[in-house]
Amino acid sequence: MPNVTTELSSRLRVIGAPPRDHLAEFAGDVRTGLTAHPKTLASKYLYDDTGSALFEQICELPEYYLTRAERAILERRADAIAEQLDGTTALVELGSGNSAKTRVLIDALLRRNGTLHYVPIDISPQILTRSAKELMRRRPGLEITALATDYDAALNYVRRRIGGSACIAWLGSSIGNFDRAEAAAYLHTLVEALDDHGALLIGVDLRKDRTVLEAAYDDAQGVTARFNTNLLTRINRELGGDFQPEHFRYQARYDETAGSVDMAQVSTQTQQVRIAALDLTVNFAAAEPIHTERSLKYSHGEIKQLARQAGADLSWQWHDPAQQFTLNLMKRTGAAT
Repeated sequence: MPNVTTELSSRLRVIGAPPRDHLAEFAGDVRTGLTAHPKTLASKYLYDDTGSALFEQICELPEYYLTRAERAILERRADAIAEQLDGTTALVELGSGNSAKTRVLIDALLRRNGTLHYVPIDISPQILTRSAKELMRRRPGLEITALATDYDAALNYVRRRIGGSACIAWLGSSIGNFDRAEAAAYLHTLVEALDDHGALLIGVDLRKDRTVLEAAYDDAQGVTARFNTNLLTRINRELGGDFQPEHFRYQARYDETAGSVDMAQVSTQTQQVRIAALDLTVNFAAAEPIHTERSLKYSHGEIKQLARQAGADLSWQWHDPAQQFTLNLMKRTGAAT
């Protein structure tokens, strides 16, 4: 649970989690993943400092439509979204980062209600503090409680301290990193954190043409490939691995039946990789992949089904002009509208 509170002003608090041994967690997950069949590495470990900087570059690439599509929805529909959230006094955001795209919605809620309690959740207290201070400027009606912790601990805090009438926003397309059953189960957890007056605002990427999707996840400049390959370099640096990235190639393929873009590092030859900190030698066959990330896409029918499985109703849906991406407002099934 979060337990270290820093009061930066009467309107800003940053609450951090107890210290954790992140290197030990990383080591354990790498051992588990590389001794599994098939081999996997958890996508959350793509986002070290180098990876996060590369991902910011990805978001500006011409092929990577997702960020632009969601930004377009927020810029065009923020007031309409705020209208549907009439009376909402708290906006809780999972994976807020620097809160750049959320500012449009924050401003719309402030215009409508005058005040707002914003609760950004991210693992980095430095990013949270910096972005919160920037948000506080010229927004006198804004109060911020920033939670530098994981989602589960943050949701416990939301239940106890914020109340169930909040709107929980999960923007981007992070829900696509869960398989469909896991996504429904996790959304159900979010629904259970809210009362009948609460709401979920969820970004969901739509199924579309293979060429568009594979280009978005394997761009012509090779930035996404460097982002993904950086995970092997991270293992070398932090765990004493001897991966030779040039002996792996990045692969992104769209499975139309599953509606899934699957990303992997594929061994180009028979080889062994030694990881000193784990006292582990990993054998690779030629063409053997390490699965590193998955991004599921949804049809409109699948989004409605997802809401039902989570115990929610799909109350409203907004699209970008090109109909590539959706923001979805969900409320507990049977809640008053």
